[in-house]
Amino acid sequence: MSAVEHRAILKYRLMVPLFPVDDPCPVCRKSCLDSFGEHAIHCKELPGFKYRHDFVRDVLYDVLKRAGISAKKEAPVNFLTDPLEGRSTLRPADFLVFGWEGGKHACVDLTGVSPLVGLRDHGFVAGQAITKAEATKVAKHEKACIENQHVFVPFAFDTFGALAPDAVRLLKRVQQVVSSNTAHVKGQNFVFSRVGFAIQKGVAAQLVARLPVISL
Repeated sequence: MSAVEHRAILKYRLMVPLFPVDDPCPVCRKSCLDSFGEHAIHCKELPGFKYRHDFVRDVLYDVLKRAGISAKKEAPVNFLTDPLEGRSTLRPADFLVFGWEGGKHACVDLTGVSPLVGLRDHGFVAGQAITKAEATKVAKHEKACIENQHVFVPFAFDTFGALAPDAVRLLKRVQQVVSSNTAHVKGQNFVFSRVGFAIQKGVAAQLVARLPVISL
């Protein structure tokens, strides 16, 4: 991580203003590039919107490979559909883990959200954003996976680095596999640390790409 990225992610985590003014987003023109950077990393119309998602996916896939777990990235499965669309989208799984549970393959689907979703709403609860994102993914894909003799594992994380329960369970199991193959504590700790760093690196890169030149 570069020095500029490191400063950007520290400011974001500490909620120190990153942008001098609340200028309208030049791409979607629907929201402001708020001074804290929330819109800059969540606007779906900004170039590179999927960078953070794909970067975390690639790092997690590499962690699985290093642990000796057989998996396939962007695995084509023909049953991950959106029920609201009413048709097959032939959507690939972010990655497919072979023989993950009871001999069944697991479809792992990543999603990243802001921990500040609903902050202005009455009854805001810290951590609710990732648990809601996880539940949404389960409602969307779990039934189809079960019907096709697969298991579904949502991997939800927020931009501050927190992980939803299913994501924690997946990484703990990966850590157990690593632990069984090495006696070194350092070799076991890389699982959570690499994924956590990947999340922050992805967010930092998106923030820096939006910062005005004077801030660099």
